[in-house]
Amino acid sequence: MSIKSNINVINGNLSSTCRLIAVSKTHPHEKLQEAYDAGQRIFGENKVQEMEEKYQALPKDIEWHMIGHLQSNKVKYIAPFVSLIHSVDSIKLLEEINKQGKKIDRVVPCLLQIFIANEETKFGFDEKEVTELMNHFPSTLTHVKIMGLMGMATFTEDQDQIRKEFKKLKNIFEQIKNGSLPVAVQMTELSMGMSSDYTIGMEEGSTLVRIGTAIFGERNYTKQ
Repeated sequence: MSIKSNINVINGNLSSTCRLIAVSKTHPHEKLQEAYDAGQRIFGENKVQEMEEKYQALPKDIEWHMIGHLQSNKVKYIAPFVSLIHSVDSIKLLEEINKQGKKIDRVVPCLLQIFIANEETKFGFDEKEVTELMNHFPSTLTHVKIMGLMGMATFTEDQDQIRKEFKKLKNIFEQIKNGSLPVAVQMTELSMGMSSDYTIGMEEGSTLVRIGTAIFGERNYTKQ
């Protein structure tokens, strides 16, 4: 199937409250342009340099989402244009995003990454840490906006485990949303679900699904 057909099929499966992020990491500009021509406007990258290059080369009405692990020293390169950083996994990183946003007088939209998987390789705040952050949110963070949460389920074929982990993330999201929110927090987005588990993510309340392989095919791992 073509990229356009793949996008149409996925969008046909999504609810009205869930949006598609086309995860374009390692794929060439031509494939992204094909997706753009099919109507896709939100693209996700996990490498800062690759996102920068594609931002320069492709139409400027694209929303660029940083979905990969982000190093503090790379924030300055994407702060001027990134639409949403999904992978904020520490106070240190949040402070650096705020610092770079302040330099250019831009409030940078972010999601807090929550550790929900049964894997050591995943990043993120645990439930206790994110609750503590919400209760004592630094007033100095004036140039970030916390739009919601992101999480990655365990890489497994056990759908019950995936669903359980997504339910946990949704519960954390609702607890924060229904609490006393700091000025810089606006809980409207929940990013969970990828090519292999996006339907479960959507069923459990995801508003953003991050899909690459099911749109573009297998990634070119030699480019990572």
